[in-house]
Amino acid sequence: MRFIEKSTIYLAGGCFWGVEAYFKKLQGVIDTDTGYANGEGTDTDYKKIKQTHHAETVRIVYDKNRLDLAEILLHYFRIINPISVNKQGNDVGEQYRTGIFYEDEEDLEVINSVMKYIQSKYDEKLTVLVEKLQNFVLAEDYHQDYLDKNPGGYCHINLNAFDENLDTTEYKKMSEEEMKEKLSDVSYRVTQNEATERPHTSSFNDFDERGIYVDIVSGEPLFSSKDKYDAGCGWPSFTKTITSSSVNYSDDHKLSRVRTEVRSKHADSHLGHVFDDGPLEKGGLRYCINGASLRFVPLEKMEEEGYSKYIPFV
Repeated sequence: MRFIEKSTIYLAGGCFWGVEAYFKKLQGVIDTDTGYANGEGTDTDYKKIKQTHHAETVRIVYDKNRLDLAEILLHYFRIINPISVNKQGNDVGEQYRTGIFYEDEEDLEVINSVMKYIQSKYDEKLTVLVEKLQNFVLAEDYHQDYLDKNPGGYCHINLNAFDENLDTTEYKKMSEEEMKEKLSDVSYRVTQNEATERPHTSSFNDFDERGIYVDIVSGEPLFSSKDKYDAGCGWPSFTKTITSSSVNYSDDHKLSRVRTEVRSKHADSHLGHVFDDGPLEKGGLRYCINGASLRFVPLEKMEEEGYSKYIPFV
């Protein structure tokens, strides 16, 4: 059984019907509610928000053991125009302003890191507000799950274009010749022939630098140092993947019991297995990964190597 650790973030991104419908699609989101936030007082409703200066906002409750706040925010920036003032899609007005409203001060580090990354993509200054949550009021019942109840209803977001995979980079798998030239014998056998490295032989076992672990064959991001821990099993272990859609899973019947194999999404490299005997407070999973399938990119080199998007995950 997986242990769920609930956390909450509030996002204003234009009409809240579409924002809610989008985030309901994301694995790891537990619950959503539409409402009005960061206006004057709590006596407001859909008809009053222009006078009380509230923003249409979606409360997102998610399992932080499965879904990182950074991933949620990168999805958020997919569906908004972050340099538009009081306008998203066809909707114009102060109630449609963009904002990230937080309850936990600890979330600020991640929020600011994502904002810095997004700002680097624009010449103009971002107009997305970052504020402590104030005066959140639930919207009327008919606004909750509106597009579920009204499938043909108005939406300024193209929900049909939803893609859970945050990274659309085409990571290129090494050719057979490149792998034989650049990979060690054990890395080749692990990634291509589903071998298992001997326990306690990986240099990553007792390694605790900040950064990310990528597929040694293709460079695709797989794990963050933030989620690495010492499981005492002899292989590098992680409590989750860097994003909720970083890897593929399949049943492994090679032993007397069925195991869940973990493979990289783009290069289809064999990485290891995931078990349900991990730390309960971190979700209860243990990704037992062959160090020979990984390459480490230190935090200070992530931008240089093209992984700046993943700095907020570290």
